[in-house]
Amino acid sequence: MVHVKRDFEVKVSKNEVVVPVLPIQENKLPLSNLDLLLPPMNVGIFFCYKKPKNFTFDLIVVVLKKALAQTLVSYSAFAGELVKNDVGEPELLCNNRGVDFVEALADVELKELDLYNPDATVEGKLVPKRQQGLLAIQATQLKCGGLLVACTFSHQVADAYSANMFLVSWAEMAMSKPLSQTPSFRRSILFPRRPASYDLSVDNMYVPISSLPPPEATDEDDDDQIAISRIYYIVSDRINDLQALANADNDSSSGKKRTKLEAFSAFLWKMIVTSEFTRTDNFCRLGIVVDGRTRLINGDENQEKLIKPYFGNVLSIPFGEKKIEELKEKPLSWVANEIHEFLGTAVTKEHFLGLIDWVEDHRPDPCLAKIYGARVSEEEPAVVVSSGQHFPVKKMDFGWGEPCFGSYHFPWGGKSGYVMPMPSPKGNGDWIVYMHLLKGQLELIEKNAADVFCPLNSEYLCFN
Repeated sequence: MVHVKRDFEVKVSKNEVVVPVLPIQENKLPLSNLDLLLPPMNVGIFFCYKKPKNFTFDLIVVVLKKALAQTLVSYSAFAGELVKNDVGEPELLCNNRGVDFVEALADVELKELDLYNPDATVEGKLVPKRQQGLLAIQATQLKCGGLLVACTFSHQVADAYSANMFLVSWAEMAMSKPLSQTPSFRRSILFPRRPASYDLSVDNMYVPISSLPPPEATDEDDDDQIAISRIYYIVSDRINDLQALANADNDSSSGKKRTKLEAFSAFLWKMIVTSEFTRTDNFCRLGIVVDGRTRLINGDENQEKLIKPYFGNVLSIPFGEKKIEELKEKPLSWVANEIHEFLGTAVTKEHFLGLIDWVEDHRPDPCLAKIYGARVSEEEPAVVVSSGQHFPVKKMDFGWGEPCFGSYHFPWGGKSGYVMPMPSPKGNGDWIVYMHLLKGQLELIEKNAADVFCPLNSEYLCFN
């Protein structure tokens, strides 16, 4: 068993701003109606690399910065800033401000990183803080010669799909490859319709912030009510087992097979309410992030050409709300079917067109997903699941090899949970799962589902 090190020191050796190699003329770019649904949150991503051959850390930094300056020509939005327009809404100022780039040295070896506990090893040390710009990057040399490349970006201007596009383009530029996809900032594809039209189901998913009651007082001294982050791995056999249980009551010939994500989410929903101290007449919400790109394309090749390269947020968060008593007593297949049903309200083209129209009807009042507005006295904190199955770990080769590990890092604040399952870098069907939940919820999961959620360690990742 490798000894993990949490109290290591990280020294910043250089901090500069990388600007596009070909600056653009300053201009303002409005956020889309779907961007306006995102509160000001930052998303972190990091990649771990073993000691490269024929590359010093100084050379690595040169490669990263040069490729970044070239990539920002196409991704000019990431080189700008967020400002307020005349009615107080955020908009992009594309002013060539550039990207903060930090170089650092960490007194720890790759195999000593406690990735199971990213709050201690990643947060504030290996993933940079975003300052004035929209994107910050950090390259950290480790004591063993390995390194981490990490970034933090504003969720208001980009979703995971958009961030993945940028990251892949950055790696392709470093390898002198043509960009496999050039981003589009064509906001007109997400313009509202005249007249507006949307289903009442949108009112059940989103709400103006001004209509929410003030937050209720909670017990800040309750240790179980503190949100923390953990990273686990789940072996493929257990994922398949969960899917089989989720489909136990479904006729496979009827086309009602539940996906692995639906099965996993159903299992998670049941696990977080297993405490004997939880009031069974209370409710618990679970939401799943839906990417609207394929829904808006809907088989239309012309739409695909417009929407596939679109840079920005194209997301919706449908959710279900169930009594804890039901979640405890009903089988996994029932819970999975309930998830499938509420997902059905948001996996259509009309839902996303309606959501755009709904936001237009409420502007300039800021709105957000209703799942976050839980009634503290009547509900357990909600959890949102976002699939990271397209996380491009295998494509993040800047010239010195693929990462041996990569993950999101998203401790977004508040008590609502966030869970992101991603493919294992082993490519064997296993999952890596980043979880940001209440400490009490994680303790329940580790107590009651230790055969499913395995704490991530260097042995599993073959860091030795």
